[in-house]
Amino acid sequence: MNNLAQTENYLSQKVRRMLDNLLEPALVIIISVLVVAVLWQVFSRYVLQAPSTVTDELARFLLIWLTLLGAAWVVGQKGHLAIDLLSDQLSPPKAIFLSRLLLLLMAIFAIGVLIIGGLNLVQITLTLEQTSTVLQLPMGYIYLALPVSGIFIVAYCVCLALAPMDEQTQKEIQ
Repeated sequence: MNNLAQTENYLSQKVRRMLDNLLEPALVIIISVLVVAVLWQVFSRYVLQAPSTVTDELARFLLIWLTLLGAAWVVGQKGHLAIDLLSDQLSPPKAIFLSRLLLLLMAIFAIGVLIIGGLNLVQITLTLEQTSTVLQLPMGYIYLALPVSGIFIVAYCVCLALAPMDEQTQKEIQ
């Protein structure tokens, strides 16, 4: 591996670790608060006979953030749904090309739909001062999950595309 490839590999791994270190604690906190909110909702409804109105909306918003940030994290772990039937039939160079093409398509989707579309949605809802019913939170803050997750997905796609192939694949290509 030449110096440029080693530098790209080092930077790619470092950025991926940084992204993981940002997302993983955030996901743990979100799911922890979500569990507590849902448990409180069940307890207040069935034991206290007075259901909490706040926890339902809070759980919904936390689930939105958990889903979108979790999807970004899964992309970074290469755990997203993939059909390997085609790539298993291809030669290593073609499989690498297909993998990088799919990463490019994911990044384009994330940029177009999640980042640009999400920012437009955030801007519109903040401009219109739309708030949630119970918590009175600006809905733009909830919709901010779209561009934030899109940024993480694009960053992960770039890191994965720059990551070098394993030694076995390099030998097969040569």
